[in-house]
Amino acid sequence: MVKNIFVAGCLSLALVPVAFGQGKSLGATLGVQVFPKEGQTTEQQSKDEGECYDWAVQNSGVDPFDLQKKETEQAQQAQAASEAAAGSTRGAGARGAVGGAVAGAVIGEIANDDAGKGASYGAAAGAISARRQARRSEQQAQQQIKSDQQQAQQYTDEQRNQFRNGFSACLEAKGYIAKH
Repeated sequence: MVKNIFVAGCLSLALVPVAFGQGKSLGATLGVQVFPKEGQTTEQQSKDEGECYDWAVQNSGVDPFDLQKKETEQAQQAQAASEAAAGSTRGAGARGAVGGAVAGAVIGEIANDDAGKGASYGAAAGAISARRQARRSEQQAQQQIKSDQQQAQQYTDEQRNQFRNGFSACLEAKGYIAKH
């Protein structure tokens, strides 16, 4: 069992430079500034950060790299929903014009025996009304999408902070100063 944990720890530490690259430590990648107050080496700090990362994930239930994937997926879903809302208004004027023309023709026929004139007035009124309603619906949909995005972002930020608090606490217990 101890051998498996050691091997898994070595594997995760071996991946740190590949995953984070450009000389950034795990802590810096996670938005946590780490200072070794007891003279720990860079290698020791990297090992301790890896252990604290695993501990914080286990104890907080949050993996910040999974959060990044979820944020990307949510952004793509929001974009698709926004495009769908915009697409639903296309042709609203034409549909309204058809409905208005039918109603106008009936009214024109009843009122003064001029179905053609009534149809043209009805078509214009129907088109205008339908476009206005479609714009209102699109605006409401866009506002709802924006509200949903803000709530999702707030929840993600709370989870990320929960993880960082655990990660920082673990590092402080190992003799580092950790601030986020």
